[in-house]
Amino acid sequence: MLLHQSIGLERFNELPRQKAVHALFECCCSLTWAGWVSDGRPFANHAEILSRAEDAILNLSDVDVERALQCHPPVGVRRNSVPSHLEQCSIWVPDDAVMATIYRAGEEYERNFGFRYLWCSHGHDADDLLENIGQRMSNERSVERKVCVDELAKITRTRIERMLGPEDGYPEY
Repeated sequence: MLLHQSIGLERFNELPRQKAVHALFECCCSLTWAGWVSDGRPFANHAEILSRAEDAILNLSDVDVERALQCHPPVGVRRNSVPSHLEQCSIWVPDDAVMATIYRAGEEYERNFGFRYLWCSHGHDADDLLENIGQRMSNERSVERKVCVDELAKITRTRIERMLGPEDGYPEY
């Protein structure tokens, strides 16, 4: 669960570096990434911070990517998680057999590639997840690593968007 939700870009730009890094670390568990993005402040608009954030993820070392991936629970573990309601943990069905299949698929993926399966699943269901993981199992490791980093960037983007809130702010009532 993000502690820094809808703080707005102006407020984010004004945070002391340590607090900005903390807010960003909630979006992607990499101090390297969070520091680099924070050091790009002030941002004029959401597009600037999102662009810098994506650049930073795509340029992380393998060690930093691995640390960030380990902050994401394996699929099928945190069933119907409220804090992760927009991420792969949101994929839950009341059928224990389906959930066990999802969990086993994630374990097989991790054994095959040596890193955690990650997928930006917003708007998808359990069948979509199983199809996605099945398709990705045929990738070469180097290709799959790139796919996984791209998915990390997508998830991080959604978290930054939640952290900042709407670009035009909320309406006054």
